Amino acid sequence: MSEYDGPWLVVGLGNPGKEYARNRHNIGFMVVELLAQRIGARFKAHKSRAQVAEGRLAGKRVVLAEPMSFMNLSGGPVTALRDFYKVPTSAVVAVHDELDLDYTALRLKTGGGDNGHNGLKSITKSLGPDYHRVRCGIGRPPGRMEVADFVLKDFSSTERKDLDWFVDRAADAVEALLSDGLERAQQTYNS
Repeated sequence: MSEYDGPWLVVGLGNPGKEYARNRHNIGFMVVELLAQRIGARFKAHKSRAQVAEGRLAGKRVVLAEPMSFMNLSGGPVTALRDFYKVPTSAVVAVHDELDLDYTALRLKTGGGDNGHNGLKSITKSLGPDYHRVRCGIGRPPGRMEVADFVLKDFSSTERKDLDWFVDRAADAVEALLSDGLERAQQTYNS
C-alpha cells in the first residue's frame, strides 16, 4: 500500500446545511475542514455532489471531501469521487462519528461492518467494506433519547470544551494513517 502514489480520498461524513454544522453526526466534516485549513486548501463544488479540497497531506496527494447528500446517501458521492480521481478503495478514508466509542476516543481500522451507521452502510453498499475508517467516539445517548435525536444534536457545552482538541487529534490520526500506515497509526491513536 505504501507504494501507492495516487491521490488518497479522505471523506468526512456529515449532513450538508448550516443547521447540521455543529451536530455530533458532523464530526467527519469538522475533521476534513481542519485538514483543509492545515494544507491551505479551499473546498469547491464538484460534479460528484460533494465539496472537495485538494492538496498534499503527510507527503501524499489528497482529495478531502464532504458529500453534499444526506448522511444515508453518502455512497453515491463517494463512489463518484473514487471513480473520478481513480482512487483504489484501499486509499479511501471515511472519518465518522461512532456511538460505540466514548466521547473523544478514536479507533482506526480497515473494513468491518457499519455498526448501524447509515453513512457507512451507504458507502459499503457502493464500495464494499475494505476502506479505512477513522472512528470518532461520540458516546451513547443519555437515558431513553433516540439515537437519531442524539446524533443530530450539537455537542453539549461540556463536550464542546474538548471538541477542538478532539477534532485536532482526529486530524492528526488521518495524517498518521497516510504517512505511517494503518498499524503504526493504530498504535498511536487507538484509545
